[in-house]
Amino acid sequence: MTQGAATGNLTEQSQTAGITAQSTRAADPPTGQPPARRKLSWLTRMGHNPWLYVMLIPGIVYFAVFKYAPMYGVTIAFQNYLPFLGFGGSEWVGLEHFERLFSGPDFARLMGNTLILAFLNIVIAFPAPIVVALMLNELRVHLAKRFVQTAIYVPHFLSWAIVAALSYLLFAVDAGPLTVLADRLTGQQFEFLTDPDWFRPIIILQTLWKSTGWGTIIYLAALAGVDRNLYEAAMIDGAGRGRQLWHITLPAIRSTVIVMLILTTGNFLDTGFEQIYLMTNALNRDVAEVFDTYVYFVGITQGAYSYSTAVGLFKGVIGLILIFGANWLAKRFNQTSLF
Repeated sequence: MTQGAATGNLTEQSQTAGITAQSTRAADPPTGQPPARRKLSWLTRMGHNPWLYVMLIPGIVYFAVFKYAPMYGVTIAFQNYLPFLGFGGSEWVGLEHFERLFSGPDFARLMGNTLILAFLNIVIAFPAPIVVALMLNELRVHLAKRFVQTAIYVPHFLSWAIVAALSYLLFAVDAGPLTVLADRLTGQQFEFLTDPDWFRPIIILQTLWKSTGWGTIIYLAALAGVDRNLYEAAMIDGAGRGRQLWHITLPAIRSTVIVMLILTTGNFLDTGFEQIYLMTNALNRDVAEVFDTYVYFVGITQGAYSYSTAVGLFKGVIGLILIFGANWLAKRFNQTSLF
């Protein structure tokens, strides 16, 4: 009996040990995988890095006061807003101002002018910094590279008023150097500043001159992070400059280009008020007037606050839809996205 009892106890202990070992193995993470990290609450994370969150306070206050709080003002787009009655006393009219915008005679012209300028900016002005950055990246003489960088950065720090003044000096009808040169070369008389056909080319030239140099900073920074060993390996394999550019340089900055394209798409209808306003005159107004300038003329000079707010809100909603759509497409094709 004693021997049988001892044998039974040993059997039970072995079974218990086997079950314990199995449960222990089941609880352990699979080989090669790190153990699951316990998620910390946001209060715990703030306690670990309190000063980092303190540094966020000025930025949060700035956006709350100057960006989010004024958004309440878009409610006047649905009112017949009168300044002496205020937000609370003005009559609510619903979508009346939007119906007036879409059915009015100016909508097609404004949309056409805005879309054409936006399309030209995407097709011509957006790729320009990429091309210039790639060209500068190929320069091996550092002194020449720095000189060119400095020369093309300077226009960014000039205001649009100065850019417009320079344009009026260069393209003046009688005394403008570029106008006189074009007249002598072609034997025809050009009126660049008043001819509607020349308005958009001048706007694009101004944008290229002022913004291209500054835009190259982002792409040159992305190019600086490319591993030089990749180029050396490509040279050993017999790849020339063109192959290196196509297979190494462009893929290295692809994520940066996509992010900048998404941001540019969000501002698709934002053609720039100052530049357009300063270059607009009575002779080219039919092709020059866009949503930005229209809001100024209607809202400020004519006092149609509710209607101009509706126009601005429409433009903002379109921009929001475009940026979400571009971000979705980037994620859809497994590319870098904003969120």
